[in-house]
Amino acid sequence: VSRLTPLQVERWLDRLRERKTKSGGNRGEKRTASSLNRDVTPFRAALNLAHDDALVTSDFAWRVKLRPLKDADRRRELYLDRKQRSKLIESAPADLALLLKALSMVPVRPGALAALTVADFDKRLGVLRIPDAKAGAGRGIKLPKPTAAFFATATKNKLPSAPLLARADGAAWNKDSWKWPVKEAVKAAKLPPETTLYVMRHSVLTDLVHAGADLLTVAQVAGTSVRMIEKHYGHMRGNVVADALAGLLL
Repeated sequence: VSRLTPLQVERWLDRLRERKTKSGGNRGEKRTASSLNRDVTPFRAALNLAHDDALVTSDFAWRVKLRPLKDADRRRELYLDRKQRSKLIESAPADLALLLKALSMVPVRPGALAALTVADFDKRLGVLRIPDAKAGAGRGIKLPKPTAAFFATATKNKLPSAPLLARADGAAWNKDSWKWPVKEAVKAAKLPPETTLYVMRHSVLTDLVHAGADLLTVAQVAGTSVRMIEKHYGHMRGNVVADALAGLLL
């Protein structure tokens, strides 16, 4: 690290840009700007930590080269209405259906939801704790009674350390284990082939915003910043603004 030069950083970025995607709708194509930003983030963080710990005396080699690309995150355009989401749940095997149903009620990141254990749900208070690294130390979400009842059922006869929403074999879900079952369920439900768990989450967040939920609340549930919610969903609040303006009439 102490001998890293801007040229070396640029060459590493060039190799990263030339890598092809291995899955999804863009399989075989160059990685998107959003993917590049995600890949560069941990590398930049490691270099900045080395600088902070005085292992290097200057961040000149990467300070500019590794800046995040602007406007890399595009809005998700695909939206599944309630009927389509229900159809997807009905078309999925029982274990995946539980994960999909949970995601339709609490739109946190799929990976964070899949990583929950029984101990993360407080049955007495009806609070779901999300130990999401992207949201800091974690957060608690107070659930409405029907949603709390769903998660309470999911905890039955399980140890505190067991996955809250387990696969049929008792193991926790992850992106590799849900990938193909989701594709099969999407096909069976006759939904657009680009439908993913993130599309499901996006659709639920869209409904929350359309329903008039304030953006701070939506951001807290989603585990992201208000700025990101405003960027991707703020344009949907035109009806909320119109209703507010209507209330000003004398």
